Amino acid sequence: VIGSPELLHACYAAHAAIEQQRSDDALEVLAVLKRLAPDSTFVSAHEALAHYARRDFEAAQDHFEALRAADPFRIDHLDVYSNVLYVKEAKAELSLLAHAALRADKYRPETCCVIGNYYSLKRMHERAVIYFRRALRLDRQCLSAWTLMGHEYIEMKNTPAAIESYRRAVDTNARDYRAWYGLGQTYEILNMYFYALYYYRKAARLRPYDARMWIAIAQCHEKLNRHEDAIKYYERAANNDDPEGHATLRLAKLHRQRRDDDRATHYYQRYLDSLPDDAEIVDPIAEALLYLATRLKQQNQLQAAQLHLARLLDFAGPEKLEAQAMLREIRALADNAAGRQ
Repeated sequence: VIGSPELLHACYAAHAAIEQQRSDDALEVLAVLKRLAPDSTFVSAHEALAHYARRDFEAAQDHFEALRAADPFRIDHLDVYSNVLYVKEAKAELSLLAHAALRADKYRPETCCVIGNYYSLKRMHERAVIYFRRALRLDRQCLSAWTLMGHEYIEMKNTPAAIESYRRAVDTNARDYRAWYGLGQTYEILNMYFYALYYYRKAARLRPYDARMWIAIAQCHEKLNRHEDAIKYYERAANNDDPEGHATLRLAKLHRQRRDDDRATHYYQRYLDSLPDDAEIVDPIAEALLYLATRLKQQNQLQAAQLHLARLLDFAGPEKLEAQAMLREIRALADNAAGRQ
């Protein structure tokens, strides 16, 4: 029955799961609530929030757009929707959202955050800060405004103001991993790596399945020349969701520096395997192809080496010249072998 204690408990469970970064659990509860209350804006909004927390921005945008279609004057959570559009660099959609929020209610902190995000996307950081400050004048506990203002100060290279903003954010909600991560980034910029590690670990405890947290920790260890620790944390990142392969590539480079060719080969190959077949060849891919080709040539696997080198012939970097030279060497080795037969 709608309004029953069980239904209210389920709504609370979904909200709490999102706050605790358990997005999959939240979506399971929300799927049940959707069947009980298919037109509920609470359910639709929390589905969007759960997808946002999972960094599934396409699904989050779809849910936010459906929510706005059902309730065009709804302001709640528009700041989060603007974050989605910001990450997707959707300037036109973010501009439309800012105008719609302004028409609906210009005195809501969410409206100010939307406009602030719009100016931030246009690289007008000082103007963005003005709107985040307006949001805080309307609501001093506006978590989004504190965190987003910290991001703007980082862009403006005003690290003391960024630290203050992020600290106010974690004072408002200690479960905001973005603010802890922002503090880590700020101290890393200041080359204060032990402080940065402290804050990155705080963020990682809140988002243990987010590869970005472990990559940040690993990078600090790497800068402190703690390569064993860096490898450990890069491995943890690689075993979580690391779709762009940053951790895998760093593992390959670290093992290469340590002259552990077998491990370096493993991670370079794993990095290439994680890419789509039609991926454009950029510097990291060229580096991996050239290294693997060199290893295959050393192991007398000439045909496999040629396949890697052939992919570099359309690349504009210095690896192309190295690939051409190595292909000539391989052809000469093949001709010599044929002559002896």
